[in-house]
Parts: sequence; structure tokens; C-alpha cells
Amino acid sequence: MARKYSKAASKKVERALHKEKRGTLKSGRSGRTVKSRKQAIAIGLSEARREGKKVPQKKASKKKTKKKSKKKNR
Repeated sequence: MARKYSKAASKKVERALHKEKRGTLKSGRSGRTVKSRKQAIAIGLSEARREGKKVPQKKASKKKTKKKSKKKNR
């Protein structure tokens, strides 16, 4: 069975988690300190994607559909 993630991608995630635990991992443009494990994993995976490592594609967010309101004619 083929691997979903490459070893290099796992190293990126591992490094991001280590930085998060020490409190030195910063997020994106805001530069705020990351506080959750989920965020740290996401940052590690996105860095691996940027470098072209083997990582599954990001799941697309579902679009919310607007319901049209029917106006009553009086």
C-alpha cells in the first residue's frame, strides 16, 4: 500500500509541532504565536506542500447556498 505522506513531509510536521511546544512557532502574516496542535500540523503540511513534498491535497471548503426569500404579494 502506498504512503499518503512522504517522510520529508512528516519531518516538516514534526518540526512544526516541536516549535509549537517550545512556543516559537508563528503563524502567517499576523506573526502570532500558534497555540494549538491542529494549527501546528496545518502549518507543517502547508510548508511541505509548498516545497513539493508528497502530501494529499487540501480539502476544499463547502460553499453555503443562499436561500432565496419569497416575498408575498399583497
